[in-house]
Amino acid sequence: MGIEERRDRERQAVTDSILDAARELFLAEGYPSVSIRKIAERIEYSPAAIYSYYPSKDDIFLALAKEGFRRLDAKVQSAACTGGPLEDVRACWWAFYEFSKEQPEYFLLMFVDRSVPRITEQWDGFEFLQQMLNNAVSGIQKAIDAGAFPATLNANAAMHMLWAGLIGPAVVGIRHRLASGEDYDALARDVLNTTIAGLQVGVATTFVSCKCAEEIAGAAIPAGASRHDS
Repeated sequence: MGIEERRDRERQAVTDSILDAARELFLAEGYPSVSIRKIAERIEYSPAAIYSYYPSKDDIFLALAKEGFRRLDAKVQSAACTGGPLEDVRACWWAFYEFSKEQPEYFLLMFVDRSVPRITEQWDGFEFLQQMLNNAVSGIQKAIDAGAFPATLNANAAMHMLWAGLIGPAVVGIRHRLASGEDYDALARDVLNTTIAGLQVGVATTFVSCKCAEEIAGAAIPAGASRHDS
């Protein structure tokens, strides 16, 4: 192993230690209580050493969120069972819920906690988030094209409904908000299946996502005309 390769591995090991410590502290104490000093103490490094890797606490949590989206995207993509478009939709969204159980720190940071300024400000700019959402919409559109959902269903709006529906059981599970003996997985499964069943029968919906609105507005503009024409 060359000197440069060894340095890269050592640097990656330190980076991983910093992110692991930050993730654990985030779940235990919440973002406002986490500090560079606490992270440094946890991994037995000096605060100055931490700053040589990340300029601020926000940079650490931004890196954590990006890593979380990569992990979630990989899990969801591997969940497609190729049992047909509808079952792929069901399997992928179940994988989304399972991620909340397997990686609760990541899940809260990515989808629930909004106390990290950099994540809130750059939410729409996460490449892996946008790719994940596009894949989710594409999967629903395939189910629409296959006749599993009504042709009138907007795939982007349906994606938002499934996402919002499963956020609830996920957070309830992470925060242990059910009574003793109540089944978190059963609740999540019922929410998922009920939402899909509602979409299948064409239950009237009123939610319009930004992309839906853009599509509607674009369709209303005659070919060759400008959006700004008066």
